[in-house]
Amino acid sequence: MTPPAAAIASLLEGRNADPFALLGAFPGPGGTFARTWIPGAEHVAAFTLGDVALGDLSATGDGLFEGVIDGPPQPLRYRARAMGTEWWVTDPYSFGPVLGPVDDLLMGEGTHRRLYDKMGAHAIRHDGADGTHFAVWAPNAQRVAVVGDFNDWDPRRHGMRHRADTGVWEIFLPDVGPGRAYKYHIVGADGAAQPLKGDPFAFATELRPATASITTAPPVHEWGDDGHRAHWASVDPRRVPISIYEVHAGSWDRDGDGWFLTWDALADRLIPYVVGMGFTHIEFLPISEHPYDPSWGYQTTGLFAPSARFGDHEGFARFVDGAHRAGIGVILDWVPAHFPVDAFGLARFDGTALYEHDDPRLGFHPDWNTAIYNFGRREVASFLVNNALFWAERYHVDALRVDAVASMLYRDYSRNAGEWIANAEGGRENWEAADFLRDTNRALYASNPGVFTIAEESTAWPGVSQPAFDDGPRTNLGFGFKWNMGWMHDTLQYMAREPVHRRHHHDAITFGLMYAYSENFVLPLSHDEVVHGKGSLLAKMSGDDWQQFANLRAYYAMMWGYPGKKLLFMGQEFAQRREWSEERALDWSLLHSHAHDGVRKLVRDLNRLYREIPALHARDCEPDGFEWLVADDAENSVFAWLRKAPGVPPVAIVANMTPVARVPYRLPLPHDGRWREILNSDAHDYWGSGLGNLGGVVARGGGADVTLPPLATVMLEYDG
Repeated sequence: MTPPAAAIASLLEGRNADPFALLGAFPGPGGTFARTWIPGAEHVAAFTLGDVALGDLSATGDGLFEGVIDGPPQPLRYRARAMGTEWWVTDPYSFGPVLGPVDDLLMGEGTHRRLYDKMGAHAIRHDGADGTHFAVWAPNAQRVAVVGDFNDWDPRRHGMRHRADTGVWEIFLPDVGPGRAYKYHIVGADGAAQPLKGDPFAFATELRPATASITTAPPVHEWGDDGHRAHWASVDPRRVPISIYEVHAGSWDRDGDGWFLTWDALADRLIPYVVGMGFTHIEFLPISEHPYDPSWGYQTTGLFAPSARFGDHEGFARFVDGAHRAGIGVILDWVPAHFPVDAFGLARFDGTALYEHDDPRLGFHPDWNTAIYNFGRREVASFLVNNALFWAERYHVDALRVDAVASMLYRDYSRNAGEWIANAEGGRENWEAADFLRDTNRALYASNPGVFTIAEESTAWPGVSQPAFDDGPRTNLGFGFKWNMGWMHDTLQYMAREPVHRRHHHDAITFGLMYAYSENFVLPLSHDEVVHGKGSLLAKMSGDDWQQFANLRAYYAMMWGYPGKKLLFMGQEFAQRREWSEERALDWSLLHSHAHDGVRKLVRDLNRLYREIPALHARDCEPDGFEWLVADDAENSVFAWLRKAPGVPPVAIVANMTPVARVPYRLPLPHDGRWREILNSDAHDYWGSGLGNLGGVVARGGGADVTLPPLATVMLEYDG
């Protein structure tokens, strides 16, 4: 049982790649042979986990102790003594592996759908002892050790077991419980030690600027959202109202000291506000851990960890459950398009381009100075698919909005000639990324009824929101919805023009209906439109202050009457004047102004109508829900259309985009009889002029004379 001196030297120096071959309990001709390394000890005795004495070990120098003990090989505890002090050490090297051959098989195939239950740090009971199991993928490493505040960050202490078939390293550390900081010490294939790495599967992390991963207890939250989840599993999301309030959790509001609100404080303030405003969903900019505040979470380093900025990770579960109990869904921005190259993160994780491509023409993103995932590597794709499943299953999120999909789909995205590599067919499509997105959507929809996905995709890629059936076109990505970036750009440009010029740009509004049903669209007025010098939505509107407010109200009402689900970034519901900044809370004091509160009331009422009137939502994604009434009145900058659904009264939406009131205006209507005015963006309650139709109009002979207030949108519901 005496190993070569070189092996012992490499163990003590932290270079030995297989410490389980030297340390632990082994069967031998004279009984069980035990060897342990306990620096500083003068005397060591072996015990079972039940404190039965098995014999003393002999010191061999440098903290090593060994000897023959009673009983079969089994998990051991050691009583160590030195200088009158006694302490106990449970030997991790006397425990067997936790992962098994089925895990190896599924990991090797890239088909393991519960990796987050196996990888990372898990508090478990193993072979009769409580502790934490650590597992990390580093196939090209010579040696991996877990270091933390439980071993003085000493890489010699807890070298891990290498599972050669999968490249996974694991170790069970008894007596290590929740709340302990840790990282991985990785020696690359070239023998060079990498910067200490955070755990790719960490469920919690230290608060930035600290970067260690944190061990956690098993989830303890008791969910009470069965009704909410059952409802969404029973409906077609294309045919129900979806009105999304996009939120940056760090700047919606702050506490009295200017610090981030915890999840519990956010729940107390944000959920009632969203309920009162009538939104159906909250969409958070990425809340997974990230080191740099101005990245807004899009430079994520901890895909499985809710950011420590907002308190403990269980707090996020409490928030989601609270939202669900109040009838509000929760959507997360999810970022598989790129990852930052911080030294403690995924970049060159085991000394090689493990998660990324080695060639910068494939693996480096010029827009963000970040790495790009190697979507064609099955272990990397599996890591990301598991992360998507994790948020749906562990935290019950209702949907994922996938960021920067266009940058994933094209190899030449933001690249000049010579800076990218064509695919095998010589084209620019990144088929590996497309296949990964298809696989992600298939996995989510198959195992999580009611959960849907949304793509931020700005190109003409066909089939983004078409089902990703195995026998369908490879371009079909399987998303539930896609952001309508064309609508957003065209309509904001139109609203920025002086009304006198709008008649020359009439098609900026009408053109969008040429493709409105080519995908299942969400109409996004997102954070991207109110940062980096773009100003607020109010500031984008043309005219003086009164006209800017009127324009914004007319625009919102037109948007809520336009086919597609709705998304509005926080603060724009009350016409935030300043451009958004992640460094401060929203300007809530503006609600003391009648003009700003009028916009808030309008958005509240638009959400209420959108939810209550099926004609406004039930055919958002189908062409039979739309009919033009007036498409060609460019001279007056008037637009009118009908929203409809089977078996319910239709609603006419009429927008006058000039400051000139049209009284009367002959509006063609498909049914004679009374049409009730259900919304007028120029109403006094919204800080408008109050011009309107006195409750409704009567259509005769296929039309009605209506009053069109200046810079306003009205909605008329057929009342028989």
